[in-house]
Amino acid sequence: MDKQTFWKLIESAREQARSEPEEVSARAAELLAALPPAEIAEAQQVLWDLLSESYRAPLWAAAYVINGGCSDDGFDYFRGWLLTQGQAAFEAALADPDSLAAHPAVREAAADGLELWDEGALSIAWRAYESATGRELPADSFTIGYPALDPSWDFDFDDTAETAARLPRLSALFDHS
Repeated sequence: MDKQTFWKLIESAREQARSEPEEVSARAAELLAALPPAEIAEAQQVLWDLLSESYRAPLWAAAYVINGGCSDDGFDYFRGWLLTQGQAAFEAALADPDSLAAHPAVREAAADGLELWDEGALSIAWRAYESATGRELPADSFTIGYPALDPSWDFDFDDTAETAARLPRLSALFDHS
């Protein structure tokens, strides 16, 4: 499985699940379970590669603004949610995290005080493999590696002035003062 095939899987799941994040990840696992076990295992590596690509301080700052804080695990779950939004949304957020201010779910989150995350998206291949084979996904079928975070974004995300200067649209959208 390559990235394009993975993104097609997510798009199919989005179409079939009415785009609700938890439904998208559950449907993606169901679709993936129909594939050969080796391809399911490959999907887990693709997923972790995408999580590695999205491990960026500017995106973490955006998640912090959107969710009113963001721990290490919270950032993983936020990126899981972002994966369920599809390739275009994912790539746009990586290119410009502040562009998330235009995303309908982010606008809804700002209006309704919701958090955006999907822990289940991180285990799409795990669930698919177990469903297809009755066994756990082999631990040696994927590796996880995160790059170093950009030191120029090493500031306290609670510093609203700094965050607003770097993420003006998101900061304005979530300014409830």
